[in-house]
Amino acid sequence: MAQILTTLPDGKICDFIDQKIRKDTPEEYVRQNIERRLVLELGYAPEQIEVEYSLKLGGKTVRADLVIFKEGQPHNQENVWIVIECKKDSIPPTARKDGVEQLRSYMAACDNSEWGMWTNGKKKTVLRRIRTKEGIEYEEPNDIPTKDGSIDEVDRPSRESLKNAVGDNLLFSFKICHDHIYVTDGLQKQPAFFELLKVIFCKIHDERNFPNPLEFYATAQEKKSNDGRLTVFNRVSKIFNQVKKQYSAIFDENDEIKLQPRSLAYIVGELQRYSLLSTNIDVKGKAYEELVGANLRGDRGEFFTPRNVQKMTIRMLDPKITDRILDQSCGTGGFLVIAMNEVIEKLKKEAGVTDNSEPWMQNALNTRIQETAKNNFFGIDINPDLVKATKMNMVMNNDGSGNIFRQDSLLHPFQWQSSFREEFAKALGVKPESIRNEKDLAHFDVIATNPPFGSKLPIKDQETLGQYQLGHVWQPTETGEWEPTDRLQTSAPPEILFIERCWQLLKPGGRMGIVLPDAILGAPGLLYVRHWMIRHCRIVASIDLHPDTFQPRNGTQTSVLILQKKTEAEINRSTMADYEIFMAEVKAIGHDKRGKTTYRRNEDGEEILVPTDPETVPLIERTATGEGVKRPLPQQKVEDDDTGLVADEFLVWKKEVVLGW
Repeated sequence: MAQILTTLPDGKICDFIDQKIRKDTPEEYVRQNIERRLVLELGYAPEQIEVEYSLKLGGKTVRADLVIFKEGQPHNQENVWIVIECKKDSIPPTARKDGVEQLRSYMAACDNSEWGMWTNGKKKTVLRRIRTKEGIEYEEPNDIPTKDGSIDEVDRPSRESLKNAVGDNLLFSFKICHDHIYVTDGLQKQPAFFELLKVIFCKIHDERNFPNPLEFYATAQEKKSNDGRLTVFNRVSKIFNQVKKQYSAIFDENDEIKLQPRSLAYIVGELQRYSLLSTNIDVKGKAYEELVGANLRGDRGEFFTPRNVQKMTIRMLDPKITDRILDQSCGTGGFLVIAMNEVIEKLKKEAGVTDNSEPWMQNALNTRIQETAKNNFFGIDINPDLVKATKMNMVMNNDGSGNIFRQDSLLHPFQWQSSFREEFAKALGVKPESIRNEKDLAHFDVIATNPPFGSKLPIKDQETLGQYQLGHVWQPTETGEWEPTDRLQTSAPPEILFIERCWQLLKPGGRMGIVLPDAILGAPGLLYVRHWMIRHCRIVASIDLHPDTFQPRNGTQTSVLILQKKTEAEINRSTMADYEIFMAEVKAIGHDKRGKTTYRRNEDGEEILVPTDPETVPLIERTATGEGVKRPLPQQKVEDDDTGLVADEFLVWKKEVVLGW
C-alpha cells in the first residue's frame, strides 16, 4: 500500500510539474493534460518546464501558462524556447483577449522563442516563429517538437518516433478532429464521426503496414497550399483503398473520403504523431467510447457501461485463451475489447513473449492473436452504426473485427436475416440449417453484456415471446414455487428476455456477467424471474453498483450478476444443494452524478495524494542530474473507485470455493 504523503483541500489539484496546489478549473484540466503530455509523450524533463511563468510584456507583467527551456539553459525570458497557453473549452482561438493573438504577443516578448501552442482541449494552434531577411514569419506546423527538437519528426514521423498517448490527450485530439470536420466540412455530428472513422482506419492500417515507411502524414509545407493539401488527400485516399479491400464488411467498394483536402490535411497532421496500436487500452478506450457516445447514442436504452465496470466484470469472468466469448448487445464493444486484451496477456505469458522478444516471436504472437480474435470473439447489436463502431474498436485493439454482426438477437432464429444466419454459422463452424430454434444456440463459454432496458422498449412480438419461458405468464404452485403457463405475456421488458437469451447462448457450465436493473432482483412482481434464474443458473455473484454508475444520463440503480448455466441434470434435480454466493457493494464508482471524476479522501473529507508505484508507472529520465538517472512520477490523486477491489476479492473467493473455471 502506497504511503499517503499529503492531502488536498476541496476544489484543488496538485500540479504535475511543480507540485504546487492550484484551483481545479476547466482551464487547469487542460493544462494538467498538456503537462503530462510534455513529460510522458514528448520526453521533456520537469526541470525544463515552468508553470505560470512571469513575462515582461511592454510595461506590464503577464503569466504564461507553460514555458519550456532547452536543457541546461538558465530560466530567464531571453531563453524561453516554447510558450504554451491553455484555455477552457468555451474560449475560442479567435477570442480577442485570450485567443491565439495572446500567444503571439507572448512569443514576441521572448527574443529566442521559436515555438508556441494554444489549445482549449477542443481546438489547437501551433506556431513556429522563423526569422527571414524580410523579418519574422509564422508557420503552423502539426505540433511542437519532442525534447530533442527534431523538426523532421513533427512533419513526418517514423515508426520509432510515434508516441503513446497519455491522460486525455488522445481524447483531445479526437475532439479537435471531429469539431474541425463539423465546422469546416459542414457535416452533422454523426456523418462527421464516420468520416473521422475512415481516417482513423487509414492511420491504423498505415501503422500495420510494416516494414514500409509511414504514409499517413501531412507536412507543414503541404498544409500551406491547395496543391500540398491535394497531395495529402491523394496519399491518404490510396491508404483508404487498401482499407476498403481489407475491411469489406465495414466499407463499401465505392466508399470514399468525403472531407475537403484542407480538412483532411489538418486531421492527418493532428493524429500522425500517435501510435493508435500501442497506446494503452484504457486511454484509447476512454477517448474512443466517449467520442462514440457523444455522436451515436440512440434512443433504445443505450447507456454505455463505464470501463471500470466492464473491466471488473471481465476480470471476474476470468476468460481463458480457448473460451468463445460473446456480447449480444455489444454497443461500442467495450466488454469485447477488454476481454480480448485479458486473453492477449495470457497468450503473451504462455508464449513467453515480452517487448524485448525477437521479431519472429512477436510476429508469431500477433498471428495467434488474430486467429484467436477471429475464432473466439463475437458481438451482435441491432444498431448498424454501433456495429461499425464496435468493429473499429476491435480493429484498434488487435484486429478482431471479423465476428461483429448486426441483428436483433432476441428474435427467433427463423426470423434472423439469412445473411446473418449464414455468417454467424460460418464463424461458429456449424451449418446454417443447424440453427433452427432457441435450443440450437448453446455455442459460447462466456457472455459479458449490458442489454438495453426500460419500459419504453417492450417486446410484444408473439413469435419472439414464445421462445422464452420468461415470455410466458407465470403462476404460483401449491408448494410455493412458480411455473410458466401456456399463455404468453402481452409484452415483456427486453432485459428480462435477454437473461434467458444469454442462458440459451451459453454452453452448459458457461458463465455470464450481465448488468441488470435492481427491480429484477427485488420487485415483488418479478419473483418469477428470480425463480427462473435460481433454477437454471448457479448465482455466482451479485455486485450492487453505485447509484451514479450510469450518471449523468441515467440514474437507474443496477447490479452486475455473474451466473453459471446449469446442466440439464442439475436443473432437473428434485432438491437444490446449498452453495455460497459472492456479494459486494460498489460504494465508490470513480465519478459523481455530473460525470466528474471523484478521488479518494481521508476521514476529514480531504483528497489524498499518493506517490506513484514505479512498478505500474513509467519512470522519467532526469537528465539535468546526469544521463540515465531515473525517478518516479510526481505524487497524484487516486480515483475513488471500488471496482478493482471487488474483482480482487472475488478472484480470491473463487479459488476458495472452487467454481471450476
